[in-house]
Amino acid sequence: MKCSNCGAELAGDFKFCPHCGHPVEPASKTTDSDSQEKMVVFNDDSPNMISVPGGVFIMGTGEVVHNVTLDPFFMAETPVTQKQYKYVMGKNPSKLVGENRPVECVNWCEAIIYCNRLSMMHSLTPCYSIGDIKDLTTFESSSPVWKRVVCNYKADGFRLPTEAEWEYAARGGVKNNPMMYAGSDNIENVAWYGENSEVRTHDVSCKKPNALGLYDMCGNVAEWCWDFMDALSVVPQTNPHGPQIGTMHIKRGGSWLDDPQQCTVFYRSGSAPGGKSSNLGFRVCQSMIESD
Repeated sequence: MKCSNCGAELAGDFKFCPHCGHPVEPASKTTDSDSQEKMVVFNDDSPNMISVPGGVFIMGTGEVVHNVTLDPFFMAETPVTQKQYKYVMGKNPSKLVGENRPVECVNWCEAIIYCNRLSMMHSLTPCYSIGDIKDLTTFESSSPVWKRVVCNYKADGFRLPTEAEWEYAARGGVKNNPMMYAGSDNIENVAWYGENSEVRTHDVSCKKPNALGLYDMCGNVAEWCWDFMDALSVVPQTNPHGPQIGTMHIKRGGSWLDDPQQCTVFYRSGSAPGGKSSNLGFRVCQSMIESD
């Protein structure tokens, strides 16, 4: 069977083409109940997006702080789960298996591909492209072509959050939130980390959410951000997207194997775009596009 849109061979039972995201036409007529079931499954395996109001907040900690102004956006309620990832990508790369646990062992490039595929499944405009190409599945993670990927922040599709968006959302969308962790000063309330995780990930949404209703912003799995790693700015910024070039991408939030300091809302670290591990996942966000 072939995709009617891109012509790719479809070996599995796909509802959407894994190459272009186009709906797969059924081999035979479906009943009304079949169509209704598809809609329920589709909604169930899609992220629940939380509105994050725009505003100004103090980013960073200690002496390295600055004001950041952000437009409003949407952030996924939880990290991408293994069930959600498999529905879009047709596979589950995770080592610590559980359909409601965060997906892990996903590198930055694969997270970008997931975002574009999810956008196409929802008939939204993909945010990411390399030149005119939006189907990025053909590019190996080790290819230097990934240095040319760009993000269209005016598109209505899914994308990775910028580092500033991630920290603002983790802090609850307020200007000066002194809490160490996303939703509490007590890490036990909000995070699975090295001392309570039993050396594994856990189902999402089992700990307390922060003020915006976001779960697992700290602990469970660290989360990829869009930005290249660089020194944190000390001057005011508006909608920062990070440096144009770099060798590592930001990851935030800490994980099930980290100590409390690494799970704070301000702790920063980075990994190469092709890097993957069982304590690293991601969550998606969307620009809030005003309708004409």
